[in-house]
Amino acid sequence: MDLQKWQEQLLAKNRLVEDWLEEVLPGPELEPGRLHEAMLYSLFAGGKRLRPALVLGAVEAVGGEVQAALPAAAALEMIHTYSLIHDDLPAMDNDDYRRGKPTNHKVFGEATAILAGDALLTLAFELLAAHLPGAGVSPEIALRVIREIAEAAGTQGMIGGQMADMEAQGQQVNGEQLEKIHRRKTGALFRAAVRVGGLIGGATPEQLAALSHYAEQLGLAFQITDDILDITGDPAKMGKDKNSDLKNCKATYPSLYGLEQARIMAEKAVTAAIKTLGIFGAKAEFLKETALFLLKREQ
Repeated sequence: MDLQKWQEQLLAKNRLVEDWLEEVLPGPELEPGRLHEAMLYSLFAGGKRLRPALVLGAVEAVGGEVQAALPAAAALEMIHTYSLIHDDLPAMDNDDYRRGKPTNHKVFGEATAILAGDALLTLAFELLAAHLPGAGVSPEIALRVIREIAEAAGTQGMIGGQMADMEAQGQQVNGEQLEKIHRRKTGALFRAAVRVGGLIGGATPEQLAALSHYAEQLGLAFQITDDILDITGDPAKMGKDKNSDLKNCKATYPSLYGLEQARIMAEKAVTAAIKTLGIFGAKAEFLKETALFLLKREQ
């Protein structure tokens, strides 16, 4: 599959998730209208939507029904968006642009941005509880999915990784510490995405283990390439300013290993991710191409 075909499949998956979100989310006509407007502003601001696409790709890999996974895919995008809104705040990364648009707090103010993030996180779990059973997911699997996502978003996952990332600012960290930070900060939601897709699609224990290993390597490759793009990327394509990590004195793969070695590490992680997909055959083509995309991404 070439890059164009992968992009077409990604866009098709994005449309499914966005259409579902548009049906269930409250609009600005419902009070509190400004809060709902702020939520929708960031949620529909664009982006690749890799996490929900990975949910659907994992369902396909194990031969499940994509429609059943839409609530989980949408919830993960909402949680990811909330984390970006909060990441951009002055108390965190203090960024002015996200996906080519002014960040949420620049448009709606800091207080509303904080509440918009809080509301997206809370609503994600409300939608999971309300819609997974109606999508044909058994109560047992629905509970496992909700727990997987909650753990990935919590102190042992994304939030814990963000805290560790902040504590490492301006500090000397080694490779093991850096990887530990990003396995939680970035990797946890990738891992949850493919695992919940696998669970909803009826994955065997062997398939679930393979998906987990794939996602761990994918998350690592994503973070390394993200760190590289912060230095080498075109702000017009990335939709945000360059050198944000440098500005915030963050530990990154290029700062620790150098650009060339970081690129080699990303390639090794992608190779490892693809290798573990062998048991799925052609059904995992989208997951395979997603990993390869990371080596070509410009944003």
